[in-house]
Amino acid sequence: MTDDHIRLTYGRADSFALAEDLYARVERHHPEPEPPSGRAWHSELAGCLLRGLVFALPGLAYVLAAPLLAGEQGRFGLPAGTVPLLAGAVTGWVWNQALSHRAHTWLGLGDRPAAARTLLVGAPTGAAVGTAVALAAAAPTETAATAFAAGQSLYLAAATVLLVLGRERALLCALLPLSGAAPALHWDLPALLRVGLLLAPLTASVALAGLVLRPGLHRGAGGRGGPSRAASLPYGLFGLGSGLLVLRAGTGDTLVSGVGAVIALTLSMGPAEWLLHRFRGQGLSRLRTLTTAREFRRAITGTLVLCLGGYLTVLLALALAAALAWPGASWPTLPRLITLLLIGAVLWLGLLLQAFGAVLSAATTCLVAAGAQAVQPAAGPAAAAGAATVLAVLTCALLVRPTAHRH
Repeated sequence: MTDDHIRLTYGRADSFALAEDLYARVERHHPEPEPPSGRAWHSELAGCLLRGLVFALPGLAYVLAAPLLAGEQGRFGLPAGTVPLLAGAVTGWVWNQALSHRAHTWLGLGDRPAAARTLLVGAPTGAAVGTAVALAAAAPTETAATAFAAGQSLYLAAATVLLVLGRERALLCALLPLSGAAPALHWDLPALLRVGLLLAPLTASVALAGLVLRPGLHRGAGGRGGPSRAASLPYGLFGLGSGLLVLRAGTGDTLVSGVGAVIALTLSMGPAEWLLHRFRGQGLSRLRTLTTAREFRRAITGTLVLCLGGYLTVLLALALAAALAWPGASWPTLPRLITLLLIGAVLWLGLLLQAFGAVLSAATTCLVAAGAQAVQPAAGPAAAAGAATVLAVLTCALLVRPTAHRH
């Protein structure tokens, strides 16, 4: 609308005069935003708890496989088969974390076929890489452990596909045969039955992943300007650092003494994800209702403390429950509980920073802490405390700013 058009049509001198007239004539309403529905939080909580259960169920595979690996000779003071299993697992965490980010980026761009093709290429490649690393780390006597590590890599690839594409319920159904591990906690099952219970969920997961990816094969190529592969690297590094911290939490004086910590951390990922959603929702709500930056900083700091405290409370309860439920597990000592809670704080704060785009800082902090624990195991609690402090400072510096919550 040019000034000439405004003068001829509306009889005003220019656009500013027209705007002043409109401002004086038009009644203004500023309705309060509708409060979020309580049902949304309940549905999100159910979905997050489902994901936490899906994360934890594969741990029963180790219960089934333990007697099959017992005849092999361990190394470095670790139980039999530990080295190739850890090597394959860490490789899978790194690869699949980066792959998930890349596929999620395609989904965010609205190109589901491109996300499916990314998973179709990346998931089998990750399974092959994980198997190759486990094979290279295995001793000639660790044949059964190498085979189990190959299945583990294949499962991680299939689970990544199903989780990224939102098929948690299908994955849960595929994992149901692992519930047969419950009797194995008290009775000795035949080796053939153990192998069958291990192969059934693996086969079902791979088959479901293939069915989910098949429709994407018949679509056109994705558009140009897709996500950069380098952008997914920090997410892989965060997976490496957090994975090493979890493994360190699970190494106690005996294998059983660390089982409760790993179970608790794994199951806690469901509530952790829900609390992340909760924090994000509260931040957006504060943006709509508060009028000064000082009020926002105070409110978001309180929300951060409540969410982190809630997560650590859940983690502590899960750790104590796992120690009670797991046969032969000793009651965790106070130093081990403190270390577990510090590692939990590192993981939750790291996930929070990752959700707000500060993944490189979170990855670097986790890697430094994991490296310090590897070099000097006795410094584990100090390294976890230092990492938690650094991430807490970074979180407060970033997330108390209203502009960090604008998206």
